Amino acid sequence: MNFFVHDPNELRLPPEEVRLREVKVTTQANGSRVKIYIELTPFIARPNVDVTITGKSGKEVAHTSVLETMLSKLELTMHLRQPEQGSEYAIETTVYYQRMPVPSDVPVDIHLSDPMIVDRHKATFVFPQLVPES
Repeated sequence: MNFFVHDPNELRLPPEEVRLREVKVTTQANGSRVKIYIELTPFIARPNVDVTITGKSGKEVAHTSVLETMLSKLELTMHLRQPEQGSEYAIETTVYYQRMPVPSDVPVDIHLSDPMIVDRHKATFVFPQLVPES
């Protein structure tokens, strides 16, 4: 049984050509969570995806990493630390590949090379003010 069915007519791209097709942010009613929808172009090699949300001061309020995703469509719920209703936030989504060292039976210090960033998306969103219930 194959849960990861790909359209056979859709061209799967090599790492250098993988791109973000869509990034959508939806704020949740409770004022501390956001739903993130990410769609990637079809790929041959599994990419990594980083999502970082920063507040108006530039301080990071949420971060997540998806390593070697098998899916081209992702939905994530992120919880913001100390959210402020009515404030503007920035979201940055990065798609990258990391070259891993060849495994060895001999202990050695491992130094990872810089990741190959293939696409990046930046946007802003605002948490609406919560209306108190009467």
